[in-house]
Amino acid sequence: MSNFSLYQHELLTNHYHPKVNAYYFKQWDFHHMDFHAHKEVEIMYVINGQCVVEAEQETIQMKKGDVILLDANVPHRLLVEEGSPCRMLNIEFTFVSKVGSFPSIKELTDHSVSLNRFLVLKRPYVVFKDPDEIYHSLKTLVLELDNERSIQDPMVYLLFSQLLIQLSRMIINKDENEQYDLSQQSNVYVKQAVDYLHQNYDRDIQIKDVAIAVSLHSGYLHRIFKQQMKCTILDYLTRLRIQKAKMLLKETEIPVIEITHYVGVNSRQYFSMLFKKYTGQTPNEYRKLAKKSIQKMNY
Repeated sequence: MSNFSLYQHELLTNHYHPKVNAYYFKQWDFHHMDFHAHKEVEIMYVINGQCVVEAEQETIQMKKGDVILLDANVPHRLLVEEGSPCRMLNIEFTFVSKVGSFPSIKELTDHSVSLNRFLVLKRPYVVFKDPDEIYHSLKTLVLELDNERSIQDPMVYLLFSQLLIQLSRMIINKDENEQYDLSQQSNVYVKQAVDYLHQNYDRDIQIKDVAIAVSLHSGYLHRIFKQQMKCTILDYLTRLRIQKAKMLLKETEIPVIEITHYVGVNSRQYFSMLFKKYTGQTPNEYRKLAKKSIQKMNY
């Protein structure tokens, strides 16, 4: 891969693994870094203290618990003032062609909606506050890298996959909270509606059923759901069903007619029409291609 951007389209079309090139804990007591850029994607985590990161002509004040994810080739610099030390955990990574059986980035996106959405954002950097999830994952990953410095073993891939999914969830959630100017209670209702859909997608669901479950008028729920999620309840439900169907087609031998009922669609013909509309393939075509892909990777 010639371009190591986190948002490189190749990550979603071919099979790559992340490769950590550098990682370190560092306390800066005073430091004015020159502007620089590198091919690695970088995660900078403030453990204690405060600092300033300048990127894309913007000055970003950072303090304990703040995280910045910088894409590859983005000019940036770190500023730490004298008398205000800053302890940080940094990790820099690129991507290499998949080796072995551990899932590639592309394969992870097939099972993580948030990671799929995150990898098409194409932002030079993202800043957010960590509720301690990212720090623990980063620290565990770095300690594992110290134990296996000469190889990238399965545990490293597992921890890195967890980190990417956690990052994507936090960033997508942050985007949704900033993008939609809804009251806190509205967010709660939408979350309850989403949870209900995830728990009941295998049933025949109508909007009124979701509204009853969250104790709202169906018209109001429809409006706030669409404002926040940028799709209707039924569209979200359909996408969810397609996602579950793809997993079952790829990972199991369950007949298509049974998968139709597993995901809450009563008609195989209608299910096939929906599946092709959202994926460009019939269920059988998708299963055959998925099986061929798995067979090739196993050789």
